[in-house]
Amino acid sequence: MTSGTDRRSVLTGLGAIGVMGCSQQAAPEAAPTAQPERPAVAMQAIDVSGLETRNGGRLGFVALDTATGRSLGWRATERFVYCSTFKMYLAAATFVRIQDGRETADRMIPISRADMVNHAPVTEPAIGSSLSVGRLMQAVVEVSDNPAANLLLKANGGIAAMQNFYRSIGDDSTRADRFEPEMNRLDGDKDTIQPAQSVTNLQRLFLSPNSPLTAGSQARLLRWMVDSPTGADRLKAGVPAGWRVAHKTGTGGYGPTNDIGLLYPPNGKPVIVAAYYHATSASSAAANDAVIADAARLALKALGHD
Repeated sequence: MTSGTDRRSVLTGLGAIGVMGCSQQAAPEAAPTAQPERPAVAMQAIDVSGLETRNGGRLGFVALDTATGRSLGWRATERFVYCSTFKMYLAAATFVRIQDGRETADRMIPISRADMVNHAPVTEPAIGSSLSVGRLMQAVVEVSDNPAANLLLKANGGIAAMQNFYRSIGDDSTRADRFEPEMNRLDGDKDTIQPAQSVTNLQRLFLSPNSPLTAGSQARLLRWMVDSPTGADRLKAGVPAGWRVAHKTGTGGYGPTNDIGLLYPPNGKPVIVAAYYHATSASSAAANDAVIADAARLALKALGHD
């Protein structure tokens, strides 16, 4: 059974997820076709306390089946440090700037030694040269390059501009406070998100008729999310055979293990999932990944996707 605190967390998030029409096609390569909005459907509690007991820590999880409107949640409105999952939103914010003519994908940005922070698989080899805005966007989504994220944040107008992007899509709760890698450190509510809000944001960006992204921007961003090699043992490991996952992971060295995205069945509309697991520092990376995979597996079964 869900505890009183967890049940309140689920129930207070009922209004956070509206059920809107979604893409008619299952393949994430094509841009979704927007459909009229439908009324919100109450979120049901999914008890994943056994996963927390097994590994320790705290799991925030929400799954929305866009075909039926059913949603499941656990700690749905509690706050979790989002780590690199924010980079999907950063790329979306940059696409909006490109669409508005405030940025161009082919603009070159110099890469210097001073830009380097940990995890720079794309930017470090480019020190002394330049990378395009489009290449930096791809780098943050596919391989979570940290200097690329900082360069895009600065190009977009800084932390305040990132905060404004969340507000522009109707997200009044997510915090944007610091650059990489400081944003991964737990410090009160800084750089945190609620699982229910993350699912709502993904729905707004990719499936809503009110999305700020064009069809072309949606398709390109989804392609990067599908092509990302990260998190093979998280959401990707929790879906049935034949499903495709468009996602973005996030990881903190002291335990946070996250994965958000759209899970596409072979036919039909996607299930949107946000999983934020704040594990203990003593837990292994493999065990943390398994918690997210198991939560996804339980949710899909409860939603009728065996």
